[in-house]
Order: sequence, then C-alpha cells, then structure tokens
Amino acid sequence: MSIHHPIISVTGSSGAGTTSVRRIFEQIFRREDVAAAYIEGDAFHRYDRAEMRRVMGEESVRGNNHYSHFGPDSNLFEELEETFRSYSKTGTGKFRHYVHDEKEAAEYGGEPGTFTPWELIPTPTDLLFYEGLHGAVVSGNIDVARYADLKIGVVPVINLEWIQKIHRDRSHRGYSTEAVTDTILRRMPDYVNYICPQFTHTDINFQRVPTVDTSNPFIARWIPTADESIVVIRFKSPRGIDFPYLLSMIQGSWMSRANSIVIPGGKLDIAMQLILTPMILHLVEKKRRAA
Repeated sequence: MSIHHPIISVTGSSGAGTTSVRRIFEQIFRREDVAAAYIEGDAFHRYDRAEMRRVMGEESVRGNNHYSHFGPDSNLFEELEETFRSYSKTGTGKFRHYVHDEKEAAEYGGEPGTFTPWELIPTPTDLLFYEGLHGAVVSGNIDVARYADLKIGVVPVINLEWIQKIHRDRSHRGYSTEAVTDTILRRMPDYVNYICPQFTHTDINFQRVPTVDTSNPFIARWIPTADESIVVIRFKSPRGIDFPYLLSMIQGSWMSRANSIVIPGGKLDIAMQLILTPMILHLVEKKRRAA
C-alpha cells in the first residue's frame, strides 16, 4: 500500500458488472478532477484468444477438463503483482491492452483476440485503477491484494451470475445453453479456488441478489432487472462508515448486520457515489499532502 501512489482494484468474475462499476468510478474521477491510470485484468492473461483455444484443447486431451481463465496457469499473476508493486513505489509499471473486438482494434491497433505490446503507465497520475478477475488474488507466493489501497468486490449471487453469463454468451457469442453450461462446469474449480477467496480480502463487497425466482438459472428467460434485485454492501471494517447518513440518503435501505447495508438494486449508482467518493478523495488528499 502506498500514500504516494495509491491503487484501487475492482474485482469480479466475468459478467459480474465490473465494467458498469468502472463507469461509476470514471464519473467520480472526472467530477473530482482525479487523474487515474487504468489497467484491465484481461491484459494479464497468459494467452491470446487463439492460443487459449489451443492450450485448452491440449489440456483436455491430457484429461484436464477444468482449465480456465480463472486459474494461475492461464494468467500472469507474477507480472500483475509486479505492476502493482512497481506503481506503488514509482507511479508507473508495465501494462498492455487485450483487444476484445473491432472497435478496440481501431483504438489500440492489432487484431481482435490479441494483445498490444507492453508499455509503461503514463506519468504523472493520482492513482491506479484496476478492473478484472484478480485484483485481490493471493496464491502461493503471489499477493496482489497487499498492494491495493482500496479493494472492491463486485459479486452477484452465483445463480444470477450464471444467468448473466448464459444470456450474454447466447446473445453476443452465439453459444448454446449447453455450451455455456459446459464452460461454467469447466471453470468451477478455479472459481472456487481463485475467485471466491479474493472477496475475503476486499474492503467492500457489492453483492447483487435477485428477488425473483432463479432456482434453475439454466432455463431463465431473462436477467432479473435492477428493480427485481437488492444489493448487499459489506464493509470489511465498518469503523468510520456513517451508516445513519447512508440510510437517510438511500431510500429503502436498511442494515442487515453491523457491517452490512442492504439497498434496492436501482440505488447502486448513488450508493457507490456516496460511499466511494470520500474514500477516493481521502487517498488523493493523502497523496497530495505527502508530495
């Protein structure tokens, strides 16, 4: 953790809503005149799209049917930790982009499914913002979590996460329900061992919970809307959190535990703005005072 070069990491599995959360952070950074450097977890995958397909096929032939993007063998955990460590000490570090589609290909160069060359994070910046799968990962000798000053988990309950993945992969990638189900089953060991444990290390978790029946996510016809959901917000350390203020500002909210507040799903944006803005300003003000 660093006063001079703070790091914020937002961690959640694919389809959890981390991209939407990034937009909220971008609004806060813009409003509060905070210069942020952005890195994405996809950039620290070990293989590009074609290579990943090849490696998965080879692993399957060897009898490994659980090889996934969630585990250490398919990610550059050491490089991610080094980027966090380097930024916390010097305000820069190595990063690259993963090119998802034609739009990003036009923006970054390269073909969809490939990586851009490694480059250094531009300087100066007020803080580093990470969004991806492994922003709080601790595995063996790797401890990415220790370098992040504010760790945010974005975690829908698992049935909702599966519904979101099934609908996204069917509508945007043309996969069948059976194919997506196979992907979910293949990823499960790595999800349990490398994704779930991170949410013990996060400072705040935002967990979306549907209030409609999702008993069988594999036949759900639509994704529960925000109005059909609640969000449980858990603070690792509730000290300093003004719960009476939050309850007064977020209509329909209540406390479920001494460190947890529950809000209507449609109030997530305002809740994040109220909770995170003072935390971000605290990090930036400490940095500027120490300069």
